[in-house]
Amino acid sequence: MRRIVGITAVAALVAAAAACGGKQDSAATDTGGDVTCEVGQSTRIGIATGNATGVYFALGNAYAEQINAAGGNVQATASETGASVQNIQQLVAGTYDVAFSLADTAANAVNGTGSFTSKQPVAALARIHTNYTQVIVRKGAGITDVAGMKGKRVSTGSPKSGTEVIANRILTAAGLTPESDVSAQKLDLTKTVDGMKDGTIDALFWSGGLPTPGITDLLTTSADKVEFLDITPLLPEMQKINEVYQEGSIPAATYKTPADVKTIVVPNVLLVREDFDPDVACVLTKTLFDRKTQLEQANAAAKELSLTTARATDPVPVHRGATKALDDLGAPQ
Repeated sequence: MRRIVGITAVAALVAAAAACGGKQDSAATDTGGDVTCEVGQSTRIGIATGNATGVYFALGNAYAEQINAAGGNVQATASETGASVQNIQQLVAGTYDVAFSLADTAANAVNGTGSFTSKQPVAALARIHTNYTQVIVRKGAGITDVAGMKGKRVSTGSPKSGTEVIANRILTAAGLTPESDVSAQKLDLTKTVDGMKDGTIDALFWSGGLPTPGITDLLTTSADKVEFLDITPLLPEMQKINEVYQEGSIPAATYKTPADVKTIVVPNVLLVREDFDPDVACVLTKTLFDRKTQLEQANAAAKELSLTTARATDPVPVHRGATKALDDLGAPQ
């Protein structure tokens, strides 16, 4: 059995191979020819998600379950990761076959900018849900805007995550130098929430779908000690970096806040390597939309899945296997 998923999934793959009594193969590479959406041999894929208390992880595991429940020859395992930048690096390296990513990070990857020194050979299965930039401060920290984070202990997210990319850009847009003006705590969401609760962190950045379980936990247990910041005054500077950034709002009902919270939003995409087996890509894309109802039960962010916006992944190209699936599903061009 070839090793094609993250280390955390190896034991599960070995057990699956033993149970099936046959060889478990990774997806083949694209050799050209027509896309049939038929996968004739047992194929196992790994999905790179994100932090354990984030939406990527919840949806990624639900997606893997629905791929497996579909009853075809494709089986999947989802793994916790540091998210976008790391996901793309490990996708290209072959550690994973499918990866969740923020659209701005994916754009950097195909353009060879930002965290990437060269153009990365990735393509999209589809645009999926929207990420909301969630900036929360401790009320006792005296922070009223992002510029006020100077000298404070600020969680900028896991290293090589999309959250870290956006956090650093927002800090820069506010006139701060992320490397020196704040005490950057490069922590995953679980540790970040713990730090906010015990007072060892003054502010956090998180880019995730709604609701994010870890943020729900923080707002449920510490609602009287923390508050959201409105970061939309920084949007014009952010749009100079990438037009994908837009204004949005977190509905009050999401975390039971006194009012809606204005913020900056960015879409997410599901990625594969550009030479990924097109028939497997077709099956995965159809499963994503055919099983939308089941994915919504795992996290409400899946309600945003839409054939209308599925192809809106520019500058990341849509994989040709996904194009076949979207054509069959009747997605607008």
